[in-house]
Amino acid sequence: MAKEITFDKFIRWAGIIILTLGILYITNYLSSVLLPFFIAWFFAYLLYPFVLFIEHKLHIHIRALSIILAMLAMIGVIGGILWLIIPPMIDQFDKLSDVLTRWIHQTTHTNNLTAVIKEWLQNNQEQIEHFLKSKDFSDALKTTMPKVFAVVGQTANILISIIASMITLLYMFFILLDYETLTANWVRIFPKKSRPFWQSLMNDVKRELNNYIRGQGMVALCMGIMFCIGFTIIGFPMAIGLGILIGILDLVPYLHTFALIPTAFLAMLKAADTGQNFWVVFGLAFLVFCVVQIITDMVVTPKIMGKAMGLNPAILLLSLSVWGALLGFLGLIVALPLTTLLIAYWQRYVTREKPNYRTKSLQEANIPQVESPENEEK
Repeated sequence: MAKEITFDKFIRWAGIIILTLGILYITNYLSSVLLPFFIAWFFAYLLYPFVLFIEHKLHIHIRALSIILAMLAMIGVIGGILWLIIPPMIDQFDKLSDVLTRWIHQTTHTNNLTAVIKEWLQNNQEQIEHFLKSKDFSDALKTTMPKVFAVVGQTANILISIIASMITLLYMFFILLDYETLTANWVRIFPKKSRPFWQSLMNDVKRELNNYIRGQGMVALCMGIMFCIGFTIIGFPMAIGLGILIGILDLVPYLHTFALIPTAFLAMLKAADTGQNFWVVFGLAFLVFCVVQIITDMVVTPKIMGKAMGLNPAILLLSLSVWGALLGFLGLIVALPLTTLLIAYWQRYVTREKPNYRTKSLQEANIPQVESPENEEK
């Protein structure tokens, strides 16, 4: 027999829905402010075990000093990765300079670019003056100036991003300084009656975040290795560095597709340097992209992420699309853990299916399971 939907129950669920929508709206509105904070929490969560290692194994009991050493180690690792990528990229730019010099020599029979430009200006002086006085130039100037101001605005955004990065480091430092206190006492902001629920929610978040980091890290590692092998086989420039870059980008699912931009640039350089057809070189690189993506989507991701997160690959892609549309870049980061949590709580409180891992995790944490609202009414 179907249970009666009381007015109190209706108001309760309507309030939950409105509160959820309100939180999503506020989070989206304040995403630029909240993003450094969430990134800081994420990196603090990753660095915390290393901070404890420094304190207990290296016997450095000053927490602030342990945090600084851990952050320096993290910066060192990032710097090492950049060292593997940036110097080869600089070499490719040097090759670009050589290619341009050869092209100028072949077309103008001189290596002096300044002389070529000066001669061209002298030969076309009348046409240039006529164009500068024409209406077409005025219209082009009116169209271009807003774009110039947009570029200036983008430069300001870059400066703001640098400042946000410094703020993120400060967030990380102060979070790690009182990490135990923050993680243990945050639940006290809720009434005592609901604290077990929120504590169990945090345990679920921690479990899913651990699963996500391990799973996505393994997927990114496998993808990076496959790209390194594929680019090496076709003799593509910067094969190892580009493979590492793609692996790092894939820590955020499907962000590695942006690597097609430097791939096209490197294909252009190889074509100009060797005399090969650009579309053949780029086509081979794109073929590597397609093969690796198919292997990743059909084999690697279902085996690793499906097992780690308990989600079908189609649900993985749908969750990334939905959360990305709702919260932007922040949504891509939290999509899979949030989706897994929502499914788990839907099973627990709506369909009344209680997964075994849930009971086990609560028993291990010595936290009483929270009864559903209907059971409380009984």
